Amino acid sequence: MIATGGKAVYGATVGILMLEARFPRIPGDMGNALTWPFPVHYRVVRDASPDRVVRRGAEGLLDRFIAAARDLVADGADGITTNCGFLSLYQRELAAAVGVPVAASSLMQVAMVNATLPPGKRAGVLTISASTLTPLHLERAGVPEGTPIGTTEGLREFTRAILDNEATLDVEAARADNVEAAKALVAAHPDMGAIVLECTNMLPYAADIRRATGLPVYSMFSFVSWFQSSLAPPRFPAP
Repeated sequence: MIATGGKAVYGATVGILMLEARFPRIPGDMGNALTWPFPVHYRVVRDASPDRVVRRGAEGLLDRFIAAARDLVADGADGITTNCGFLSLYQRELAAAVGVPVAASSLMQVAMVNATLPPGKRAGVLTISASTLTPLHLERAGVPEGTPIGTTEGLREFTRAILDNEATLDVEAARADNVEAAKALVAAHPDMGAIVLECTNMLPYAADIRRATGLPVYSMFSFVSWFQSSLAPPRFPAP
């Protein structure tokens, strides 16, 4: 057998563009490498704070995200994703710039999830910041107009700790915020058949949301796992 080179790093097909943050990334968080059942590449985009990306529309950061994505591809990534759903704003630009598939936002799952649901049911979105999730964010991710939106914004712990980039996180309070927000979203929209978590930091609470609402819960974990399976399809033994 002849092996072929061309990459600096092998075995990690997905490259993840990371915000520059210091809040705790607990197991299940996209930025905790132990979350993934496969290797990944990480690249931190300097000055891309949670506040700047989520509350201020990632202003002035496009060139930095493109440069970091190109670095990941140069090092061996076969596909690019990000660790913030609000980066749907850059989906088109990143895909045009790097020459490999890009899955920038968990929000891109909404239309696909809708296609799986029974007639009369639709997916809703749970976000960390409804006040700054604009129609443009949703349009860039292909989210259908009128999709129900719920949020942890204004509750006790989760949104504040993440967006203010705090050094500590009350995990149980953050879990309670996510469950409470999800239940409120479902109560307000009886036609919901599934929940898509916009925020990648919500991954650790997906099972709790599923248990509390009874609905399927889609997250960046489900999206990137699907994405990675196309970049590195499993090889099965011959019969």
